[in-house]
Amino acid sequence: MICLGIESTAHTFGCGIIDGKGRIYANVTDAYKTEKGGIHPTEAKLHHEDVKDKIVEEALKVANLKLEDIDLVSFSQGPGLAPCLLVGLKKAKELSKKANVPLVGVNHCCAHLEIGKLMTKAIDPILLYPSGANTQVIAYDGGKYRVFGETLDQGVGNFIDAFARYIGLGFPGGPKIEKLALDGKNYIELPYVVKGMDVSFSGLLTNLKQKYDSKKYSVEDLAFSLQETVFAMLVEVSERAMAHTGKDELVLGGGVACNKRLQQMCRIMCEERNAKFFVPPNEVLVDNGIQIAWLGILQKKEATKDYDKIDIKPYERTDDAEVKWR
Repeated sequence: MICLGIESTAHTFGCGIIDGKGRIYANVTDAYKTEKGGIHPTEAKLHHEDVKDKIVEEALKVANLKLEDIDLVSFSQGPGLAPCLLVGLKKAKELSKKANVPLVGVNHCCAHLEIGKLMTKAIDPILLYPSGANTQVIAYDGGKYRVFGETLDQGVGNFIDAFARYIGLGFPGGPKIEKLALDGKNYIELPYVVKGMDVSFSGLLTNLKQKYDSKKYSVEDLAFSLQETVFAMLVEVSERAMAHTGKDELVLGGGVACNKRLQQMCRIMCEERNAKFFVPPNEVLVDNGIQIAWLGILQKKEATKDYDKIDIKPYERTDDAEVKWR
């Protein structure tokens, strides 16, 4: 079985093609970016509408396949920005009808975990999922993917982007902050906010802005201190989840997981626990169509041609999704 997956939850429109054995045929993406300011839902939607046809055509070309070779179409139902999700839904329905194959909607967050398992061969891991809008520590337990810890306010990626915008960087700001942090020499104490298994970034953002405005600290030192503080918070709650569940595998997923310093800190923690640490390639850490296509394969029994019953789910949480494929 070959599945074509459409990703359009936020800034990225992607098309991935994969088969039931996990063989990847194509993974093509195009991301909305800005020179100044953050992501604007309407502009991101217009970006997706502009590139969607080209991205799908390119994915089929890379895969050396025609639409009639596709057996299943999947799309990201949510969570995400409704205007962006609607572009993906519309395109997925169009492809499903043209190919005369069933369509299935999948949960974007669960897709990060499942593609991570596929790519790393992890068996029953804890997933640290730091992305723009999401920051969660997830694991399978009791028939569902449970959230053992999460942000109480904003996603870590949005937090980093917000500070990057404040100091004059464009979107996405994460890679630029990571680059600045490499030149940081001094750690500046920042609020460290871990409440039980949850984390909070809003007060930290305010504190960073105040320190930047004071002109007492270099942006390199602030970027360095931001990463050291925030990533330590994420590693702490991940380790606590591993201890609580008794699981000895940690998998990263989400765009912020591309950060090399976060990967290093997670690896050190796992080594100290005699646990296994897995990080998939960057192309599947960031939002992509392959993760949606693979979860589509796993959920193939739920696929349908009854298009009126298929819709987006912008606010669906990881632990709202029914895990029928395990």
